[in-house]
Amino acid sequence: MAFRRGSGDGEVAPYVAPDMGAPEALTAFIDQGSEFEGKLSFKNTVRIDGSFKGEISSENTLIVGEPGTVVASIRSCNVIVSGEVSGDIVATERIVLHKTARVDGNITAPRLVVEEGAVIEGCVEMGAAAGASKAKANGNGKTVDVEPVSAEAVN
Repeated sequence: MAFRRGSGDGEVAPYVAPDMGAPEALTAFIDQGSEFEGKLSFKNTVRIDGSFKGEISSENTLIVGEPGTVVASIRSCNVIVSGEVSGDIVATERIVLHKTARVDGNITAPRLVVEEGAVIEGCVEMGAAAGASKAKANGNGKTVDVEPVSAEAVN
């Protein structure tokens, strides 16, 4: 079972992403206050609440928790972001950006879920072939430029 910080009393609550079912058990956890630099490759679910710099490749799910800061190129099946990511994200299945997410880089995935409040500074490529095409580097997806919009502009 994956975890998210509780109400601030040290409690850790179960985490289930919208429409994704329960992620598999955590393989690794980089906790808040920890720093890691290099190449991270894994087959199950990894959560980062600390700081990571380098490259990440996964055959399953990467979770960037709200206190997490990642400066890396990311390739994974599923990516769930509540913290900050600087670098391109390529997912073969889905990317979920929670309201506290901030991504400075390009996003490529067949499906993208964005909660109100999330910020993307980069291009978004999505559609049925997007994740697979980027993974195979033949670029058959659609590209959309995305700019953050303030709440006042929407009203």
